[in-house]
Amino acid sequence: MNKENVKLAIAPIGWTNDDMPDLGSENTFQQTVSEMALAGFTGSEVGSKYPRDPAILKPMLDIRGIEICNAWFSTFFANGDKQKTIEQFIEHMNFLHAMGARVIGCSEQSKSIQGTGLAVFEEKAIFSDEEWQLTAEGYNELARIAAEKGMRVTLHHHMGTGIQTTEEIDRFMEMTDEQVGLLYDTGHVYYSEGSQQKMLAVLEKYLPRIFHVHLKDVRDEVVAEVREKHLSFLEGVKKGTFTVPGDGVIDFRPVFEILDDYGYKGWMVVEAEQDPALANPFEYAVKARKYIRENAGL
Repeated sequence: MNKENVKLAIAPIGWTNDDMPDLGSENTFQQTVSEMALAGFTGSEVGSKYPRDPAILKPMLDIRGIEICNAWFSTFFANGDKQKTIEQFIEHMNFLHAMGARVIGCSEQSKSIQGTGLAVFEEKAIFSDEEWQLTAEGYNELARIAAEKGMRVTLHHHMGTGIQTTEEIDRFMEMTDEQVGLLYDTGHVYYSEGSQQKMLAVLEKYLPRIFHVHLKDVRDEVVAEVREKHLSFLEGVKKGTFTVPGDGVIDFRPVFEILDDYGYKGWMVVEAEQDPALANPFEYAVKARKYIRENAGL
């Protein structure tokens, strides 16, 4: 892949899980960003332990050669919480802009079961036509607001939310403007659809609107257990649904090829939430970096 076009980041969720703070509670912010840099990454997303004041955060990252590339933002348009979502979005956007990030990864969290004990496959959120309309209108507005600051909004399709399956991704993309992007997450499409082919089809279909990429691998045997035992998203995470590229079932070489052939410009972020007590975050970060070096030439 073209080193001029693509930068590599890693998400702090492998060190400390924001949804389950007991996972990795022993890992400090300083240790996390030091190990990211030591493993060979130049970017990071924002975790719960990160200082939210750019004047404090930026120098701590600069000294390690790390940039902030994105931070999760929850939207609640389908619930009808448009005003509150937009107010909080502007605050979030301004923080990211001050940190030098130009992409905002959003997830529509109305009715989401990702943080609950509900069975992720059987009890996921389903939107009504009205909720779809509210969501699409909201994202169109966020994209307009972000564009004024030279930033881009992406939707992070996610297990347990109303926008998880390929059909739901299609519907969202059809209903929103061209300037609304997709945060393409290999792990979440594969987990939802159970197929490398379907995962790649989403990538190929929406290349012009993919503004941010999450590289996440999946363990088939854990997904099978989640299905069989009707487990929740978080129970799956604890058992090791996700892992770093090169450690699970996904072949990332076609992902790299498709992005490279298209001329993708932006960040690729390794994101693999596991239990840090079972999967040492630094070891897995090194493993991921080695795999990407060998298979993407980055």
